[in-house]
Amino acid sequence: MNAASPHVLVTGTSRGIGRAILTALRLRGAQAVGHARHASEDEIGADLADPGGPERLWEQALERLGGRIDVLVNNAGIFEAVSPEASADAWRAAWSRTLQINLQASADLSRLALLHWRGAGRAGRVVNIASRAAYRGDSPSHWHYAASKAGMIGMTKSMARGYAREGILAFAICPGFVMTGMAEDYLASRGGEALLGDIPLGRVADPEEVANAAVYLSLDAPASMTGAVLDINGASFVR
Repeated sequence: MNAASPHVLVTGTSRGIGRAILTALRLRGAQAVGHARHASEDEIGADLADPGGPERLWEQALERLGGRIDVLVNNAGIFEAVSPEASADAWRAAWSRTLQINLQASADLSRLALLHWRGAGRAGRVVNIASRAAYRGDSPSHWHYAASKAGMIGMTKSMARGYAREGILAFAICPGFVMTGMAEDYLASRGGEALLGDIPLGRVADPEEVANAAVYLSLDAPASMTGAVLDINGASFVR
């Protein structure tokens, strides 16, 4: 990415990985806009559970960034359990909500970014924050989460293969556990120290570690890396 001050949209920046990515990009001099479900002084508000949310977010981000976005970082996501023993209605509702927020909204934003870049004859980058679960799977109550993240990987590779010649690049990151509030709750619910025993590094990742990789892919990674998926999981899953 050669632009002196690249324009970046990052979704899901209210805390954790997204907030760390937004901060790190700004420290590198990028003009980066954040997003949360509810608007704040620092973030555009958009509910990605609403099918119209991604388009509204994109338009507001374009306006705030002067009509140009160079990089899209799809980080927003949810991690909500549903048991196979739940009612059929509850099961379908959980799958629909998770796929809408984690996958469909990311696909919609990526499509808008693609059309933006192709329409202007410009290069661009998409960085998708997926999960180790895309390859390893997850708990019996999180089939839908793993499926949504596997879908992000398939989307990333398809974009990379389809548009590399136009300078439109796509990358993904697959973190394992990251020490956000969400991860802390999950670690506690799954036994804490016993779960850490499955991570050879002996600890979960810090948000800043994922952010450093996201900034590298957003601004520095060579074009020949397009389609790459980076693992950040303490060797808890090695491909």
